[in-house]
Amino acid sequence: MTPSAPVPRLFGPSFAARPDDAYDLLRAAGPVAWAEIADGVHALVVTGRRAAVDVVTDTDTYSKDSRLWEALQQGRVPADSPVLALMAYRPSLLYADGERHARLRRAMDDCLRRINMHELREITRRHALRLIDDFAGEGRAELMSQYADMLPLLVFTDLLGCPPELVERMVTGCQGMINAGPEAAQGAADLAQCLAEIIAMKDGSPGRDCTSWMLAHPARLTHEEILHQLVVLVGAGTIPTSAWIASGLRLLLSDDHYAGDLTAGAVTVRRALEQVLWTQSPMANFSVHFARHDTALHGVPVPRGVPILISHAATGTDPALPPLGYDNRSHLAWSAGPHRCPADSQAAAIAQTAIETLLDQLWDLELGAGGGANRPGPFHQCPATLAIRFRPRPADASLTPTASTGGSRVQRTPDSRPHRKAPL
Repeated sequence: MTPSAPVPRLFGPSFAARPDDAYDLLRAAGPVAWAEIADGVHALVVTGRRAAVDVVTDTDTYSKDSRLWEALQQGRVPADSPVLALMAYRPSLLYADGERHARLRRAMDDCLRRINMHELREITRRHALRLIDDFAGEGRAELMSQYADMLPLLVFTDLLGCPPELVERMVTGCQGMINAGPEAAQGAADLAQCLAEIIAMKDGSPGRDCTSWMLAHPARLTHEEILHQLVVLVGAGTIPTSAWIASGLRLLLSDDHYAGDLTAGAVTVRRALEQVLWTQSPMANFSVHFARHDTALHGVPVPRGVPILISHAATGTDPALPPLGYDNRSHLAWSAGPHRCPADSQAAAIAQTAIETLLDQLWDLELGAGGGANRPGPFHQCPATLAIRFRPRPADASLTPTASTGGSRVQRTPDSRPHRKAPL
């Protein structure tokens, strides 16, 4: 079933520039309404928070198994549609229900719990310093391509035990998959190939990394299951975190409510990151479900086998919500129910460390021109670009190793250290 009248499009330049216009149109049609998420691909999109909670928690009515997608099974979704990279079925926990999901989720949760959070912050800081060093002397940077896009992916290559020769391939493949553009299918295939090579390597030579822990887990996952588990971990743990970093930085540097409080350090950064989860959810429209049978959601007919996307972006700004304040964490940016994101703590550690490190290293930091539009695509909400200006690092600054991080830290002579406009 498809809508009989034109509906909002959740992709393309117009949506990227003004996503709220599309969400307003969807809200006007009800708490759940039809939208076009790619050329010729339609879905129901939930913008009301109460309706969204009902979908993600009612496992008797709604399934995550995309083999129920009737339009896809009937050949009515273009074979090259960019949304298939994230919506077509794979044998991972993202598309599983019931006991099978519980088994895969236990393995994922157990492996994530083994990540030492202190070490994770140190890994993030080490990679952040190296990325910053590449542009610190220039006085300007484009933070999406030079920092926010790269940092979470580099961190995850460490967490997975990825050898250096595969890092660039993994980064390129993951970005292509999530962007839901023409390169999505190839990106997904390239990422899967990289992960298969890592699994084969770790099967014979395990280490202290998520891949090895998954191979050794008592759930006895097959190599295929591990591969698809890791695709989910990388895809869901990197690109949304990149968007979170970028949107958090943009908010801190553009909102007067934060500019005067940057001396508060971590408290201010964490508050800004929580505001982003409410107002600019990194995963804009996702958590795909399918009704097991014809039903109704808050009075709106929901046919069996139609994709139902939760608009995490729209539910956070639902006008029906009372004024909860941004310190309240009842938003749905992490989803809810059995498929709630298992790596929220790890993502928060990476995002907060990334922002704090950048603010600590760059001085007289300001936003550059542009940066208002998001990247196109229905799934994520991420600045297309994020240009900044700052005082270049003095020529006599140097990087010296530190025992605490095993990496490097900028050392400036006292008289070369400039003043920030807003001290940190």
